[in-house]
Amino acid sequence: MKFKVLSSAGALIAVVALAAGCAGAPRKSAPRAYSSPAVQATPSRLTAEASVFEAYMRRARAIDDRFSGPADVSQDLLAGASHEPRQLEQGMIAYAAVAALQEPRFVAAVRASRNRAELARRLAADPGFALSLPGGEAAAARASGALIGEGQALHEQGLKVKRAAYSVQHQAWSKRAVADPRGRLARVKQLSAEPYRANPAESARLYAAMSETSRRSGPAGPVVVRGVALAALSVLGEESQGGALMSEPRTGMCLKMAKLNLYQCLSAAGPQYEDIFCLGQHAMADTGQCVVEATRPARMAVRTSYR
Repeated sequence: MKFKVLSSAGALIAVVALAAGCAGAPRKSAPRAYSSPAVQATPSRLTAEASVFEAYMRRARAIDDRFSGPADVSQDLLAGASHEPRQLEQGMIAYAAVAALQEPRFVAAVRASRNRAELARRLAADPGFALSLPGGEAAAARASGALIGEGQALHEQGLKVKRAAYSVQHQAWSKRAVADPRGRLARVKQLSAEPYRANPAESARLYAAMSETSRRSGPAGPVVVRGVALAALSVLGEESQGGALMSEPRTGMCLKMAKLNLYQCLSAAGPQYEDIFCLGQHAMADTGQCVVEATRPARMAVRTSYR
């Protein structure tokens, strides 16, 4: 039987739901991530971009709040600053997409669609439509949980580092002026402009990170919506149609402002402990908060105060 191109959202959902039902009853999620064929077949570009995000978040939240001297501060500052905001924004959306691909019912429904070209066209034009597909809200809950977990962990560790800027002041070295402050700021700006390339080992760590994510239900933020739509397009083999989904203005501005605030903080910093403050607040806590806010609708976003 041939199907005509559907013109209404309701008709398209009905076809997708019917096809998913014919494919069999939904299976339970596997206890480990990346166990389904859809996830194993995730496009390498999507995996690479998500791995960049996961790699930076993992490295940054590993920054310890115990400092023994200027060398520690310098090394950790460079680690915290080493992301390019635009690349991190894209990686965040890809990370949400990979998390959404762990929802079996959603993947099965998209894969079983009999009007794949029309579905791909609709998703590219209206990414929010992905949430109305069978399993779409569950996929969004997985994506939200994955991003919130990453963002909160970095934000909380950043606040610990920020507090260390005060507690470390009983050590004499922390009150000494930063050596070559202009060179240090120039190096931070250089690292902030350099794209990062994930290696195969980091892709494996991405898989492990996905196995530890939880679900967060509720209204989905724009990054989550784009991630779920991109996940559906990748299942359809139409990931190329999702180019416009790899950017989200509010999140992009948040990451850019966090980086600019870091530059401003470092340009005004004098002693070593002020560099620690800049690292904890702007490189870590602000960036983590941007990730958390990306999961919320605009009206729900609440900015954490800097001081």
